[in-house]
Amino acid sequence: MEVWLHGFAVPGRVVELARGAEDWGFAGLLLADSQNLTADIWVELALAAVATDRLRLGPGVTNPVTRHLAVTASAAATLQAESGGRATLGFAQGDSALSQIGRERLSVSAFERSLAMLQAFLRGEEVELANGTRSAIRWLAEGGVPKVPLHVAATGPRTITAAARHAEGLDLTLGAELEKLRWGATTAREAGSSHITVGAYLNVAVDPDRDGARELVRGSVATFARFSADAEAVVGYEKERHGEAGAAFAQRLEDEFVDRFAVAGTAEEVRDRLVAIAPVGIDRLIIVPGSLDSDRAAVRRSLDRFARDVLPSLMA
Repeated sequence: MEVWLHGFAVPGRVVELARGAEDWGFAGLLLADSQNLTADIWVELALAAVATDRLRLGPGVTNPVTRHLAVTASAAATLQAESGGRATLGFAQGDSALSQIGRERLSVSAFERSLAMLQAFLRGEEVELANGTRSAIRWLAEGGVPKVPLHVAATGPRTITAAARHAEGLDLTLGAELEKLRWGATTAREAGSSHITVGAYLNVAVDPDRDGARELVRGSVATFARFSADAEAVVGYEKERHGEAGAAFAQRLEDEFVDRFAVAGTAEEVRDRLVAIAPVGIDRLIIVPGSLDSDRAAVRRSLDRFARDVLPSLMA
């Protein structure tokens, strides 16, 4: 399996995180796109590209609402050109980026139409917009830039199917239970190409103290669980505290639920659970190592343990 790292676009920290990810041996780094909660991802991804040599980079994830599809495609292609072909584009219906500005997620049918249009823009093709305008990214069509691969984050069967029909990759947001991941991978491959890359976003923390590991990922678990079959576990969600472990709705999560949905514990426990994931049809893991308000030093210690004691087993 490929193993990627997920992070937040915090000014002054992304370059350090990117360099660390490359040194640790991660295949790539994805940054969450939520303009009211974190800094601009495209600026931070550009800085990360300059600071690294091999690390692949992209949003994890952006959406079709806060930026026009042509703007997103042009930004991703620019990162692709300037990084020497290391860009990827993570895409989804939208969550906090939309709720923070009072906008709603697109319907699945509208989202699928946006996927088809985005792929055409990324290929440098002409696209007919809803208002009848014919549009293409002219510089991309003429520049010889390799197409940026599109990876869609999805949970439900309709969105998984739409992703399988249009994207190069699908990244499941179902938590860490093997049966759910097997169902997601099977659904994707039955709906699209058997060669589609299937990944999974997983909340992961490594700490000798399981309570400490749980607290690192509690906020991010609440974020992902809201769109899964376990949504009822997240009670009293507050958009103002999105992604925070200290939020009341995150603190209400039962420890048993965190243990099931996330992978949090000692290095041996984390390694054993992650090694078991590859056989269910998962090609890449995207490690979400902390919550938006997690202690920076604690996240760093967890990542050090992960890189030293877990990552080599996943790449063997």
